Amino acid sequence: MQLDRKIGKKIEKWVIESRKALLIKGARQVGKTHIIRTTLKKMSCKYVELNLIEQPSAIDVLRESHTINEFTMGISTLTDQPLIKGETIIFIDEVQAFKEMITKIKFLVDEGSFRYILSGSLLGVELTNLTSAPVGYLTILDMFPLTFDEFLQISAITSEVREHLKKSFMARTPVMSTVNEKLLSLFRQYLVVGGMPEAVSKFAESYNLRDVQTIHEDIMKLHKMDFTQYEAENKRLILTQIYDLIPAELLKQNKRFIVTDLKKGLHFERVEDSFLWLGNAGVAISVFNATETRIPLKLSEKQSLFKLYMSDVGMLTTVYGMTTKSKILTKDPNLNCGGIYENVVATELTGKGYRVYYYNSKKKGELDFVIEYHGYVLPIEVKSGKDYTIHSALTTCINDPEYGIPEAFVFAECNIERRDKVTYLPVYMVGFLDDLSEEDLTIEPIRF
Repeated sequence: MQLDRKIGKKIEKWVIESRKALLIKGARQVGKTHIIRTTLKKMSCKYVELNLIEQPSAIDVLRESHTINEFTMGISTLTDQPLIKGETIIFIDEVQAFKEMITKIKFLVDEGSFRYILSGSLLGVELTNLTSAPVGYLTILDMFPLTFDEFLQISAITSEVREHLKKSFMARTPVMSTVNEKLLSLFRQYLVVGGMPEAVSKFAESYNLRDVQTIHEDIMKLHKMDFTQYEAENKRLILTQIYDLIPAELLKQNKRFIVTDLKKGLHFERVEDSFLWLGNAGVAISVFNATETRIPLKLSEKQSLFKLYMSDVGMLTTVYGMTTKSKILTKDPNLNCGGIYENVVATELTGKGYRVYYYNSKKKGELDFVIEYHGYVLPIEVKSGKDYTIHSALTTCINDPEYGIPEAFVFAECNIERRDKVTYLPVYMVGFLDDLSEEDLTIEPIRF
């Protein structure tokens, strides 16, 4: 099945407006290569594609080219497509195999004969390690698994239904009950399938969760292969341990990742870079503790206390097994879904560009998430059971005048209801929070 992705619109905008190079980064199998090809073909762009893993000789060309003529001549030996100056877009895939390309792009963009798209996995890691990033020459887009809204394209949900949902969210008024129940049912499907494009496409064709499970398991093996391929032996072992432990940590009551669960007596400082590696690689999401609910949250960030989530909720439920998937679909009241629901909210918020934190205080308790939203701190609670109106920590925080919190959201399997400062929302509506990754922030220039 052909899946539309919202990032395609951003690539189209780049094609029309930008002369910078474009870099698309994200974890393996999120659909980077496919969306780039699809968008360039849709816009009838002339382009050539190089894959630095499948065509290792291309790395030699890129490394040894010191002039545009050498570059053009070398590229022409690797493709049957003509290279037309001023028209051809050169798409370099798996660019992590030659990370120096990220810095070399400045010269190529400056020269101006061609335009360039780069993509690959582990680029968050490589960009962090680079000493000289080409500021002003490179537009960087992060790509994630399909959001729930993108997942809905395999269903029969119409634009009229989507408009009704959006209006209900904006007005904080209930959704039609039949519509709400249908969306909650589809959301439970999303929890077991997730947003990896291959898994979603296979599910749309067969609705066979065994096929989906196999795809997830293969992707997780690829993630672990990356640990082996790009890191030293001592580090790859700890990366694998951390990655494998995420599902178990999310079953705990407070969901926080306990470093000593890896090894008794282990100190966070010894493995801090491994946690950062997993986040930069796009295979996990770190949600750090904020010790204050004040803007900017970054100032009170405490990186030694954190929650760790998987990058895709479908892969998380695959780790938990087919029985768990079945109980999610049948709404088994005895299933502990708290970590699963938190994971999906974390992935949705991260995909929208939010820097996500959680808050914890010995006096006030713990808030699942806090984000900066419309100029204030927004507390978010995620509830998987029927007692979603019970939230003592949230109540304490929003009633404290010291914090000045104007509203809070509770996401649950419910309809929209507002009680004082708290709005209860069906969990799928986390997708209606503003998409910060689409913001075009401009300010008036200072004039003298």
